[in-house]
Amino acid sequence: MTRSFPDVLAGGIFVVIGGAFVIGALGYDRGTALRMGPGYFPLVVGAIVVVLGLAIVIKGLIAGEVAAFGPVSWRAVAVITAAVVFFGFFIRRLGFVPTSLVTALLAALASKRVRPLVAVSVAVGLTTTATLIFVIGLQLRIPLWGL
Repeated sequence: MTRSFPDVLAGGIFVVIGGAFVIGALGYDRGTALRMGPGYFPLVVGAIVVVLGLAIVIKGLIAGEVAAFGPVSWRAVAVITAAVVFFGFFIRRLGFVPTSLVTALLAALASKRVRPLVAVSVAVGLTTTATLIFVIGLQLRIPLWGL
């Protein structure tokens, strides 16, 4: 019987994170399925994450496969991290649209295989979609353009 340590580890991490959400949600009013309180959604999502994590752990213990990992793309890790940090620092200064556009562009350019024109198209599409969903649909009070 082979065991997959990466699966067991990943499943364990899911169980811990989901468990933390479940424990945190217990401090809030859960309400009912028809009248949900502030603790209902984190409790349900946390429980789902715990169940999925347990399934991954069991799969790793019973029918594990040894997966070969390729080299880590440190360029992609650095660019994605920079994109997230950029968004956090500049969302209030530049506004939602330019910050989302640059963040999506950086994320798209993290791969060496993406062409610049495709990256710009993806960034424009993601920014438009995110603006429609978050600012217009959900009516979040985020300035579209800088102050």
